[in-house]
Amino acid sequence: MTHPIGSTPYARRQKRPRWLVFVLVGLVLTPIIEIAVLIAVGKTIGLGWTILALLFLTLLGTWLVRREGARTWKALREASQTGRMPSREIADGVLVLIGGAFLLLPGFVSDIIGLFFVLPFTRVFARRLLEAFVASRVLVRMPFPSGADGQSSPGAQGTIRGEVVD
Repeated sequence: MTHPIGSTPYARRQKRPRWLVFVLVGLVLTPIIEIAVLIAVGKTIGLGWTILALLFLTLLGTWLVRREGARTWKALREASQTGRMPSREIADGVLVLIGGAFLLLPGFVSDIIGLFFVLPFTRVFARRLLEAFVASRVLVRMPFPSGADGQSSPGAQGTIRGEVVD
């Protein structure tokens, strides 16, 4: 069967996800913001103190990631041994990993974001944001699997069709 040009399902232009636009904008703006903050801090406290503050934040971040990572790993093992679903511990592990990545980036803004994910008393808020994000993406957007072409499968209207065989 022949299709006119542009009418096949594969010829349709795929729409970019909204989050991808935010990521691209963030990748462009982040270095600009970090440099602006570094210049402002350098003008305020001086070059030497700025470098010393960055080194201190790097050492503090490394120590915190190691400590919180070990705590999270221990809590994950305990939850697994007791047979309990370790969803909170997995979320904490992901947040510590993300926070550690932010702490590795040079700059004060990324360090503040990293500390928000790593510190136990602020990680509670980050976990709630992560849970809301996952719930909005997984539970609402993908209730049933789709077909290969991205269209709904025959049972995706709220019912699953099947046949009972004895």
